[in-house]
Amino acid sequence: MTCLETLKIDLRSVQDAPIEVSCVLTDEYFQSLDDAEIRRGNINAQLSIRKAAAGEFVLSVRVNGSVTVRCDLCLEDMEQPIENKVDFMVHLGQSDNIDDDTIVVDENDEVLDTAWSVYETIALAVPIKHVHAPGKCNAVMTEKLKELSAARSGDGTAESEIDPRWAGLKKLME
Repeated sequence: MTCLETLKIDLRSVQDAPIEVSCVLTDEYFQSLDDAEIRRGNINAQLSIRKAAAGEFVLSVRVNGSVTVRCDLCLEDMEQPIENKVDFMVHLGQSDNIDDDTIVVDENDEVLDTAWSVYETIALAVPIKHVHAPGKCNAVMTEKLKELSAARSGDGTAESEIDPRWAGLKKLME
C-alpha cells in the first residue's frame, strides 16, 4: 500500500477510539500533488482522527522532517527543517453554512483524503524567508548579488546631481 493510499481514511471505521495513521512522505508524495510548490522532502507524518459528534470529526496532523526549498539569495536548493501540528474539523454531509476551516466530506463517499491537508500542514511550517546559514550560499551568486546591489544603490553621486526642477524645493528645506 502506498503512502497516498494510507492517507485515505474511511470515516465509517472511526468509532469510539481514534484512528492513528503514520507514514513517511518522500519525493513521490510531493510530486504526485497538483499545484504543490514543494517538490521534494522527507517528512514523518502522524495523523489521528476521532469522532467529535454525529457526522463531525477532528483530524490532527503532526509533521516533522525536512523539505527542499530554494534559497532566496543564491537560488540553490536547501534543506528546510519542518515541524508542525494542525487540527482540522471534518464535517460529513453538505457544505452549506460551513466555515473555511472545516473539511467537508460527501456523506455518500465517507472517505477522507488527507493528502492535501497534510501538505497544507507542511507548507504552513515553511518560513516565508528561506536563506542558507551564513557562509553556505553559493559564493558566485552572492558576489554577483553584492555587485548588482552596489550598482543599483549608486556611489553617492546621485546626491550631488539634483534635478534642476527640485533645486527650488531644496532651497526651501535649507
